[in-house]
Amino acid sequence: MSLMRIFFSSFFIGFSGALMPGPMLGVTIEGSLKRKKWTAGPLIVLGHGILELALIIAMTFGLRDFFSNPVIAGFIGLFGGAFLAWMGYGMIKSGIRKTVSLNNQGQGSGTGMNNLVLAGIVVSATNPYFIMWWATTGMESVRQAYTLGIIGVLLFFLGHILSDFVWYSSVSAAFAKGRKLISDAVYCRILLVLGIFIAAFSIYFMGSGLKLLGVW
Repeated sequence: MSLMRIFFSSFFIGFSGALMPGPMLGVTIEGSLKRKKWTAGPLIVLGHGILELALIIAMTFGLRDFFSNPVIAGFIGLFGGAFLAWMGYGMIKSGIRKTVSLNNQGQGSGTGMNNLVLAGIVVSATNPYFIMWWATTGMESVRQAYTLGIIGVLLFFLGHILSDFVWYSSVSAAFAKGRKLISDAVYCRILLVLGIFIAAFSIYFMGSGLKLLGVW
């Protein structure tokens, strides 16, 4: 995998976690409505990114020998790809059935924190979905990026955090004036298109895992 491919794949895969409704989306909308500023999203992403950077550093250096075992690496690829396929399926289903909405995401999601950077750290660390993503898909992404060295890991992180920044900044801008400028119809179409991409990319992850296991 080339460096640019790592960057762009991590950017698009990052949307698998960013776009789905959850506590981080709720806090972003609430912060945007309260502060009337588009900067709520970037501040929350900053906190989210600090936590993710710590995880990536731990994986890169703490699990270096762990990744070098082809059997372990193969199973990481399989589980990471399977989890990515599950997320892609969920995005496609939600997009087709239009079962997700940006309405009411900001209600009842407050952390009680005025510091949005800290709020980004807290809502990420306490989100089971976030933990599962990094334990499967995230770990496999870091493993593949590390095959190209530290620069590969750095480009993975930049691409990944950029997807969060783009989405949550857009949400903040849409809600900062008290008006929802992103319709649910547009939101569902975005989910559908990215869900198809995520599901397709999961095949690559699982294929890599099978090759490392000598099955394919």
